[in-house]
Amino acid sequence: MDDLGYIPFDCDNHYYEAEDAFTRHVDPAMHARCVQWAEVNGRRYHLVGGKISHAVVNPTWDPIALPGAMHDYFRGNPEGRNPAEMLSKREKLPRYYVDDRDARVAKVNQQGLQSVWLFPTLGVLYEELIKEDIEAVCALFGGFNRWLDEQWGFSYRDAIFAAPYIALGDVDWACQELEWAIDRGARTIVMRPAAVWTAEGFMSPADEHFDPFWARVNESGVCAVVHAGDSGYTTHGYDVDGFASSGMAKERKYKPSIKAYNIERAAYDYLITLALEKLFERFTNLRIASVENGSQFLGDMFRKLGQARHKSIGWFKEDPSELFRQHVWINPFWEDDVAEVVHYMGADRVIFGSDWPHIEGMPQPLDYLVELKDKGFDDATKKKILLDNVTELNQLQPA
Repeated sequence: MDDLGYIPFDCDNHYYEAEDAFTRHVDPAMHARCVQWAEVNGRRYHLVGGKISHAVVNPTWDPIALPGAMHDYFRGNPEGRNPAEMLSKREKLPRYYVDDRDARVAKVNQQGLQSVWLFPTLGVLYEELIKEDIEAVCALFGGFNRWLDEQWGFSYRDAIFAAPYIALGDVDWACQELEWAIDRGARTIVMRPAAVWTAEGFMSPADEHFDPFWARVNESGVCAVVHAGDSGYTTHGYDVDGFASSGMAKERKYKPSIKAYNIERAAYDYLITLALEKLFERFTNLRIASVENGSQFLGDMFRKLGQARHKSIGWFKEDPSELFRQHVWINPFWEDDVAEVVHYMGADRVIFGSDWPHIEGMPQPLDYLVELKDKGFDDATKKKILLDNVTELNQLQPA
């Protein structure tokens, strides 16, 4: 760190949800429609909307696979190792993964970081499972956000910035939850990249129906993070639908599948829709950060935006590609070519995130420095990616 001359800010850290994260502040009368615990064949699972979730094999987390356990796999598996072998080593669950925020601050500092954005693990997966019960969605995430504020805090010791989860199905609730979060010190909010299920059916997140919500985001200057999660994407029969850790189970022999690209498909669709439907023309102070959604869609997306501009005469008042670059920040997958992302977005719009302590992330957050090596970046560009850009996003910038 002495060589850098500054201390980086990691835009993608995670917690593992405590046992009562989805129940502590949810009305017990709503538990059956939200989240409950169940035991099946001696193993505990979450019931989400009355159905067993297989999102993870062990939602109690203990023991837990090591951070970055699948790092070499996502690097391209150069040694041809069996992924099951990579996941075989476990550790006793550290409390700084779950509920000890002072220990987490110490860990952040030990890792050579000054601050982290902190996101859910299961929290970004459960809206999809109950989306058609909008009252339950609001009850679940209203309670979840209060657990989050109580357990981690939205701005703790200037080191941990946990993001409350906002669902848009009930726009009045979303506006109220946003106001509450801002009042409690939230610097970011987090949402999933998906069309929104409402009482009238599916709607685009950029539909004018949601303008009251986006108007308040715009006015407050809070950063809206769109983070990978369960976006409900279908494989159209090419593979089994649904988000489950069993997707790489032994019986599947880790076969390659189109399902691996659902995350980028969801982000592409979400982000291009915001541009095509002129959300950034209507709200000129919006700041959207795409986190853990990848970046390889950018080239095709900008081609499509250029085509839309030329085909749709009179629709756009401003160049949608340039507006996109003004209003969106991209956190690429660590294995993406960050030089390519800088090419498309500019150095001011790329942010570093490690996905720590998830198995597909970095073993240590600043292992990411290897990804910046030999990219031809000058020191100022590296500092923007590692510190300056996310520091700017982390400050409220009211309109």
